[in-house]
Amino acid sequence: MELLTTNNVWMMICTALVFFMHLGFSFLEIGLTRQKNTINILFKNFFVITMGLIVYCGFGFNIMYPGEFGIIDGILGFAGPGLDPGVDYDQLSYADGGYTYWTDFLFQGMFAATAATIISGAVAERIKISAFMLIAFLYVSIVYPIVGSWQWGGGFFSDFISDDLGFYDFAGSTLVHSVGGWGALIVIYFLGARIGKFDSNGKPLAIPGSNIPLSAAGVLILWLGWFGFNGGSVLSADPALTSLTLVTTCLAAAAGGITAALTSKIAYNNLDLTMFMNGVLGGLVGITAGADQMLPMTAIIIGAIAGPIVVAGVAILDKCKLDDPVGAVPVHLFCGIWGTLAVGIFGNMAGFNQFMVQLACVGITGLFCIVFGTIITLFVRSIVGLRVDEKEEEQGLDNAEHGTKAYGDFSIN
Repeated sequence: MELLTTNNVWMMICTALVFFMHLGFSFLEIGLTRQKNTINILFKNFFVITMGLIVYCGFGFNIMYPGEFGIIDGILGFAGPGLDPGVDYDQLSYADGGYTYWTDFLFQGMFAATAATIISGAVAERIKISAFMLIAFLYVSIVYPIVGSWQWGGGFFSDFISDDLGFYDFAGSTLVHSVGGWGALIVIYFLGARIGKFDSNGKPLAIPGSNIPLSAAGVLILWLGWFGFNGGSVLSADPALTSLTLVTTCLAAAAGGITAALTSKIAYNNLDLTMFMNGVLGGLVGITAGADQMLPMTAIIIGAIAGPIVVAGVAILDKCKLDDPVGAVPVHLFCGIWGTLAVGIFGNMAGFNQFMVQLACVGITGLFCIVFGTIITLFVRSIVGLRVDEKEEEQGLDNAEHGTKAYGDFSIN
């Protein structure tokens, strides 16, 4: 009982840290966008966490952890609506005594909301609030729990080739970050770029953020929150494994930030703080798939590669005329893919077979998210539309969608 209490308290602390990440996401998005859209961004982030928890309670948790895949073997199952540990529930044996059923739900519920938060940043400053709310609801309800069930729920990813050779994604480089990143990529493709992002020749133009110090605070909060994101994914308070996980997480983040800044300097002759910050996040996303398996130097290598991936990813999106105001797609999708593949290169089961399993599951996840993300986006576009009109975008979504401003006017007339 004492061990259960220790493990459960650690998991609850990690749950609180992951919850705290939503403040980090909010700060990051607010700072990298314009002041006239601040209320809109805050509203979306409040909606994501509130809606996400309720949906995950209602049915998402039991889709992701169905027990038996009674609908389509290994692909889709459902344990029923609501939360119910069952008549045979024993908290001393549940999850091998790592935590209680209720802590399990709350920790996983925080992860579910993160996938929609990734979409929020990418679509900032031009999406209708009704469209975002409906997209986020459908994505968290359908796409995220189904993909999660394939691995964490005991689906076909977990024994992709055999009982000894399955997909590995420790804390969600693919199952959380890439799932959210694919959704973001699909929505911004159909949504289009912000007014003024590209000139008549298609050259990208900078749209400065309103508060870079606030964004910097958001990144540091996210880094702290990752102690819970990865540390909690140990699923116990095991001292050796938890400590190693936190070390590799921090080293990858540090390496990602440094190499992103250096890459930006080499490519653009500019020590870009926003690239530095997103490089830190890219390193965090990259290490998330294998944080419990890597040695410190390996974690540094993974993070060091993630940094340039972020910088190159931003350039690729600009080349494709895709507008992502916060860099969500390079950070969460591109670095999520890299981190997942890195398990096949550096992990405990590294080798050709493991790499190919990682690659195949990344591809299957991408295909599923693209298909269902497209269906969801087109469905939402057909019933409520995706984008505010040009006049509303120019005046800002705070006034157009919410009828208020984030900051009072204290000027003396």
